[in-house]
Amino acid sequence: MLQRVAVVGAGAAGLCAARHVLSRPGSFAPPVVFELSENIGGTWCYDERVGTHANGQPVHSSMYRDLRTNLPKEVMMFPDFPFDPELSSFLPHQEVQRYLEKFCQSHNIRPHIRFGAVVEKVKPVGMTTGGVEEKTTWEVTSSDSSGCQKTETFDSVFVCSGHYSDPHIPPIPGLQNFSGQVLHSHSYRCAEPFSGRSVVVLGAKASGLDISIELAKGGAQVTLSHGYPRFTFPLPPGIQQSSSLVAVEDDGSVRFQDGSVGRADALMFCTGYNFRFPFLSAAELGLEIQDHVVSPLYRFLCPPAFPSLFFIGICKIICPFPNFDCQVQFALAVLDGSVTLPTRAQMEDEVRRQLQEKLDRGVERRHLLKMDQDQWEYCQALARCAGFPPLPPVVRSLYEEVWRQRRVHPQNYRDLNYRLVSATRWEQV
Repeated sequence: MLQRVAVVGAGAAGLCAARHVLSRPGSFAPPVVFELSENIGGTWCYDERVGTHANGQPVHSSMYRDLRTNLPKEVMMFPDFPFDPELSSFLPHQEVQRYLEKFCQSHNIRPHIRFGAVVEKVKPVGMTTGGVEEKTTWEVTSSDSSGCQKTETFDSVFVCSGHYSDPHIPPIPGLQNFSGQVLHSHSYRCAEPFSGRSVVVLGAKASGLDISIELAKGGAQVTLSHGYPRFTFPLPPGIQQSSSLVAVEDDGSVRFQDGSVGRADALMFCTGYNFRFPFLSAAELGLEIQDHVVSPLYRFLCPPAFPSLFFIGICKIICPFPNFDCQVQFALAVLDGSVTLPTRAQMEDEVRRQLQEKLDRGVERRHLLKMDQDQWEYCQALARCAGFPPLPPVVRSLYEEVWRQRRVHPQNYRDLNYRLVSATRWEQV
């Protein structure tokens, strides 16, 4: 019997899952991909609108108009599907969307996508034969654009719904006293409306820094408020740094950690996103789903109690497409029996141990899913275990070079172009 796989979401992770399922017709039936919008691409599918769609669904994409990738296409690509070599290394978001459309076309994925399909519930169902529980199947209830609901049964579910759509706004005492505009980067599209205004940008990771530079170049006076040591690299005039914003006073002025007080026309939260899976019951799955952590997940992929449910791309600070590719291939190797998982108790143990090690190293609980340097060994381990080709070392080497360049030249590191020469060497062109 061919296994039936449901994929939730037709962004990069969902397309990657569908492509690998389709490449194993001896083990798997063609997948059913549920996509709530009318397009593929997930967060890469730019939408000028913010807030909610006509059908009441929130606008999913956090893409802004002039965003360019902060990773070069040479390390961003799926391992066996390069970008057009004519393109420069750092791409406008439209090119990534085009790439995903080509990927979809090349692997003939579109016929398996149901657009406008909202997944309402994913529920595990135990199958028993002769009083012995044999395996879990999954009931997936979805509704189409006319609101018509249906429930289907699958052997496995891949959750590829992304984690850049539910904005995280940390509690700021007195925020209700602020009379100016309050928004999250999720609803930012372009700099023009902020010209001539003073904007406090909260958070200085990739998007906070990029948006600050864009706002300053668009004529805004930007205060970049963050908890890191002061940046020493050059920032455009129009950006000043300050410590973290800690409160809004009764008169609407803003107070920072160092005691200084200022005024602003707008507060822009670049403070990340929450995990949200409205179609899952965390309690039923033995999971704890908080703003920034989903736990326990064996190998950051599956709940030990239900190892046929896979979360693809849940880790942060990773090279996304190659990471998804490794995770999907490992998950399918588990499903087709070429990888045997440890017992539930052993998996739970391993996850506990790993998380405890991170906490002992001083990692804050909300950063437990940040991979950073650990991503390479992680992808290697998945490849070793499931017997697929590992990522070539050149991916890590170029990723780390760009990371260094970004720390030194945040305004112009994207002017450089690269070429992969071999599995171990890249060059600047």
